[in-house]
Amino acid sequence: MKKGCGKYTPVSGTAELRAAAAAELNAAHGTKHAAENIIVSVGAKHSLFNLFMALLDDGDEVVIPSPCWVSYPEIVAMAGGKPVLVDTVPDDGYQLHYEPLARAVTKKTRVIVLNSPCNPTGAVYDMNSMQAVARVMRENPELLVVTDDIYRRLVYDMAWLSLCKVAPDVAERVILVDGVSKTYAMTGWRIGFTAGPVALVKAMDTLQGQSTTNPAAVAQAAAVAALTGPQESVAAMHAEFDKRRRAMVDGLRAIPKVKLHEPRGAFYCFPDLRAYVGGKCKDDLALAEHILEKGRVAVVPGSGFFAPGFVRLSYATSMANVQEGVKRIGEALAQL
Repeated sequence: MKKGCGKYTPVSGTAELRAAAAAELNAAHGTKHAAENIIVSVGAKHSLFNLFMALLDDGDEVVIPSPCWVSYPEIVAMAGGKPVLVDTVPDDGYQLHYEPLARAVTKKTRVIVLNSPCNPTGAVYDMNSMQAVARVMRENPELLVVTDDIYRRLVYDMAWLSLCKVAPDVAERVILVDGVSKTYAMTGWRIGFTAGPVALVKAMDTLQGQSTTNPAAVAQAAAVAALTGPQESVAAMHAEFDKRRRAMVDGLRAIPKVKLHEPRGAFYCFPDLRAYVGGKCKDDLALAEHILEKGRVAVVPGSGFFAPGFVRLSYATSMANVQEGVKRIGEALAQL
């Protein structure tokens, strides 16, 4: 309370947090954002909502690689835009390719959304994917890219790449969305931030000022402590997640007929259970109900992520839960 944590802050966030977020993003992306390029919102989802509401006109198209987080298309539609899904496949690690991206871009395309690591697949875009996006941007000088990097510090067995570093010539057209929820296990604190041109930040500020106003002051103070404090806990959590990831991958691959691309980031596995769809379980919703009823394990049907027949599992739980959960899933599937 002595630090003013019980009072209103500026709509876009405290000067201290905006500066800390700018420093964090500059270090990750090689950018030169100042505090005035940052707006703090009530979680990264709120950042994306405000961003698309401020950015899109009716009919603007937004290209979204699929499978994707369920909220991207919905937020775009709420802002008057049209989501355009570009399919990616597990056989090549859900990577992006120039040809399908280029075909998806029209005169109405305003934005491409990148989420690496990806929710739900756990995919991390490689150099070829990033270069494909950069090529499309060069061919379309008005095109923007929004990168949702909320899982960027949870990457395993490969390097995380920033589009801004891969293609510095298009960095000015890359809008960054990030936050503290995943890296610092601060989901309930609801702090996300956007880095972009000052004019866009001011437009988002105007919108936010007439809706939520500032994020909670105490949560902003906590986010400053997370970003500027000791980082040993982040490394420890990363190592533990990696152990659970490997355990879940091995357990799922041991189940007959289950296919799985090994996730390289975030904390999800996205197994292909299409071999078990049909007959008793007509779709992945019914399959999820079967696994819940017979195995007492809750899974998220893949159809919500535009990948019917898949399910999403999270290893953001204890090792004991991971092992027991996979065992129960195998037992439930065996009944089919």
